[in-house]
Amino acid sequence: MKKSLLLFLLPLLAIPVFAQESRQDVSVSGTAIIPPFASGNAVQLHATVGYAGALVSYRYLLTPHGGLEINYQYNQNIQHFCCSFGSYRIHDRFQEFSGAYVYSFNFKNWNPFIEAGAAGFIFSPIDDAKTDTFGLSRVTNVGAMYGAGFAYEISPSFDIRAEYRGLLMKTPTFNYASHDLNTNVYYNIYDPVVGIAYHF
Repeated sequence: MKKSLLLFLLPLLAIPVFAQESRQDVSVSGTAIIPPFASGNAVQLHATVGYAGALVSYRYLLTPHGGLEINYQYNQNIQHFCCSFGSYRIHDRFQEFSGAYVYSFNFKNWNPFIEAGAAGFIFSPIDDAKTDTFGLSRVTNVGAMYGAGFAYEISPSFDIRAEYRGLLMKTPTFNYASHDLNTNVYYNIYDPVVGIAYHF
């Protein structure tokens, strides 16, 4: 009788243990994309700091330290191209779709982490007063993302997350017919992120 009662109670005792082990989280963060100066093919690109944007991420832990993450980011900025043929200013929507491997370290409530992976980027010109060039179209880029940051646990379900992210890609050309916007170089966009994550 005691044996059968023990066999019945063991799975029930394991339920709280599994319930406490959060393997997934979703985070929402504010971002600011900061493009550097880029130059090539006698073309200079002076992109402005992005507007306040948003990043949504989903993370799944494969082990206590390693996991996979997918990201979507939306932001806007103004690209300012200068070349011998003139000056072009383009207001655009910026989108990021990325997947990364994340490795984290645990120090009580502090959880530093590093990550790296592949990414796709979309630049879509906006036809408004901040764009002074016509004949533009949406362009997509394939590149990489990497980052390092920390999460501070404020409860078993929530943490505050801050990270520096780098986005590596070729500068956009917006398919301009005369190829005046083609620097033919890669640049690294700085992407600071601060947000909150929910674990489940």
